[in-house]
Amino acid sequence: MSFTKTTEQDSKYSDLEKMSVTTLLHSINTEDKTVPQAVEKAIPQIELLVNQLVAQMKEGGRLFYMGAGTSGRLGVVDASECPPTFGVSHDLVIGLIAGGETAIRKAVENAEDSTTQGWEDLKAHNISEQDVVIGIAASGTTPYVLHALEACNKNNITTGSITCNKGCPIAIESKYPVEIVVGPEFVTGSSRMKAGTAQKLALNMISTTAMIQLGKVKGNKMVDMQLSNDKLVDRGIRMIQSEIPVNAEQAAQLLKENGSVRAAVNTYLNGNQ
Repeated sequence: MSFTKTTEQDSKYSDLEKMSVTTLLHSINTEDKTVPQAVEKAIPQIELLVNQLVAQMKEGGRLFYMGAGTSGRLGVVDASECPPTFGVSHDLVIGLIAGGETAIRKAVENAEDSTTQGWEDLKAHNISEQDVVIGIAASGTTPYVLHALEACNKNNITTGSITCNKGCPIAIESKYPVEIVVGPEFVTGSSRMKAGTAQKLALNMISTTAMIQLGKVKGNKMVDMQLSNDKLVDRGIRMIQSEIPVNAEQAAQLLKENGSVRAAVNTYLNGNQ
């Protein structure tokens, strides 16, 4: 298969080791500014993926992210932030990374090269036709991801992808590809930079939009967030006060008794009808 691997092309900048700190920082920032523009071009693709994802999640489906290295870690991060932010269960959005838990913190040799482990990891979670699997790979060629998507397609499981090379194997294999072409990296081939930023932006858009569509946000507030620390409890108290006429002490008591902003507000409103 022939396609242009722009993520591996030579950097536009040379002699980086001779640059001053100021020049390095400004140059990296100049490149980073191009990423949101590349993401914007991919919004029609993201929209198709999100619409399908929401439809299946409303019917009980789950979202799986799959990747290796930086791509895998970004998927794990996005998945792990959904429960505290939106109050959903930990098995609704699941991040899988080649090499397993160890690979989140340090590289696992050759893990991404496996042509079978990706599907095995999905099967361990009892993957089904209700679910959606999104492969994340800057190069668009990672075997761990590619062969898992192939297996998903054979088993009628909806597939999507986030890649940074147009026309790459993973994009072609997925039913709902998202191709964000950011071009050469500042440090040649270091796809943790612009490509990683692009993937993070896309993941933010996908999960946040899906959760809003699933009713996990009211107005612009995270009314189902988990109250896991004092900062979030204080935020919850202020959110309650913005919705109903109570003082801080009353809001704190409602929050303590009901466990979430949404439940606290509903309890108050139902008791005052």
